[in-house]
Amino acid sequence: VQLVESGGGSVQAGGTLGLSCAASKNIADITFMGWYRQAPGKERELVAGIPTIGSANYADSVKGRFTISRDNAKKTVYLQMNSLKPEDTAVYYCRIEAILSTYWGQGTQVTISE
Repeated sequence: VQLVESGGGSVQAGGTLGLSCAASKNIADITFMGWYRQAPGKERELVAGIPTIGSANYADSVKGRFTISRDNAKKTVYLQMNSLKPEDTAVYYCRIEAILSTYWGQGTQVTISE
């Protein structure tokens, strides 16, 4: 199974971007879908996650600006990013957790300029 990400790019501060991540094959028993990011010289951090049962959660730094959603039938997770800031610049990775396995996307670059 591969996770195929799309939607990264470069925008100015205050702009918007949308990311999507689709599984190449069916994944059974998904428990969690989420987005992480890693900026140069920093550790990878959770940006937003949405469990199969429960509510979405967000990093404090993105609350009110980012929205995560999922389409279970399409095995796809989305991240809508509004009011982007230069500090949001990073490589964004999607992650899908299932009972038996965990999958990561290849990463997509998001660059926010002043």
